[in-house]
Amino acid sequence: MFAQEDAYAAERETTEGKVYTVTGGDWDELVAAVDPVNDERLIVNLGPQHPSTHGVLRLVCEMEGETVRSIRPVIGYLHTGIEKNLEYRTWTQGCTFVTRADYLAPIFNEVGYCLAVEKLLGVTVPERADVIRVIMMELNRISSHLVALATTGMELGALSMMIYGFRDREKVLDIFEAVSGLRMNMAYVRPGGVAQDLPDDAIRMIRDFVDYMPKGLDDYEGLLSGNAIWQERTQGVAYLDVSGCLALGVTGPVLRSAGLPWDLRKTMPYCGYEDYDFDVPTQTGADAWARYLVRLDEIRESLKIIEQGLAKLRPGPVMVEDKKIAWPAQLALGADGMGNSLNHIRHIMSQSMEALIHHFKLVTEGFRVPAGQVYTAIEAPRGELGIHAVSDGGTRPFRVHMREPSFVNLQAIPAVSEGGLLADVIAGGASLDPVMGGCDR
Repeated sequence: MFAQEDAYAAERETTEGKVYTVTGGDWDELVAAVDPVNDERLIVNLGPQHPSTHGVLRLVCEMEGETVRSIRPVIGYLHTGIEKNLEYRTWTQGCTFVTRADYLAPIFNEVGYCLAVEKLLGVTVPERADVIRVIMMELNRISSHLVALATTGMELGALSMMIYGFRDREKVLDIFEAVSGLRMNMAYVRPGGVAQDLPDDAIRMIRDFVDYMPKGLDDYEGLLSGNAIWQERTQGVAYLDVSGCLALGVTGPVLRSAGLPWDLRKTMPYCGYEDYDFDVPTQTGADAWARYLVRLDEIRESLKIIEQGLAKLRPGPVMVEDKKIAWPAQLALGADGMGNSLNHIRHIMSQSMEALIHHFKLVTEGFRVPAGQVYTAIEAPRGELGIHAVSDGGTRPFRVHMREPSFVNLQAIPAVSEGGLLADVIAGGASLDPVMGGCDR
């Protein structure tokens, strides 16, 4: 039996405050409790190097035969330190850090963070920038759900679904590349708007994708929905009802698959979502099958929103007019669609000392944000993504903390797995769709 003080993390005082030392005692405690002669229990490590844990997630499983008696998620293997690094970068440079949290939904990280910064600044972005943000977010929602469908298919043996899901995701990444120059982690959304306007060829690519994707969804359903093996592996598996979701703070498709139509785009609109016509898909099965159906339906709704967004695109600026915030100052694109145009370089280097000074200070020092703290929340592909940002009036964040849905939803793994089979741990974990980049930010 452990002494009472062993139940708590060791602590010590330092010049930076109290520091706690947390050790991985769960494994030793579990193994020590197993009698190797008379006990049929088996302690199994699933991960952190395992293709079915969606990243470096470790699951310490206590097994009795094929049945899971208990399961403990162990996180913290990525060590990205994104939130701490933000304290040493300007507010605009923060976009390049937060975008790498949930790396399958980078646009959502950027929008959530920029909405918090804009709330502190008290600025409103131009209408065209809001519409572009909505279009990019819904494209990103589709690409993220395609990965969820693809990886779940791979883990349950439907390898064709993996191939089709990643094939169609490539079409979205091609659009992101045409818009921002990068396929992932774009830092395209900036405080005050977006980095650059949508090029004409990107709009054409988006229209082509919207026309193509419904047929792809029909193919997915033809491949999976009537498949007896898929049904056996998902129906009645990883059950988590509404009360369980609310008790654990679970949001997103997992909550909606239990029947509660909670979607921040409807309940707490942002970026003009109140002006779009779309439905919030729900199911009542509260299992892995229901989550699969919800994600399929959400892709269809995202396509509807994208079509409406394209219709709402009106000529206009994509960044606030305030030159003390718009970064880089008076940016004009080069002939290749990236970088500064020669006219802009000529202006700041040989025509206007004031423009050069302003450009230099804005890029190197950044703009000041009034002291205060805010919380903003958006509906990311995995649920509520919240940003708590604190400013002390300087050019860098004092604190930024992300309420990341993968981190919160992972609490549900024991609830959906214990008492089931080991094979169902894979199906249940896949149905939660965690991304460890967001979890270990």
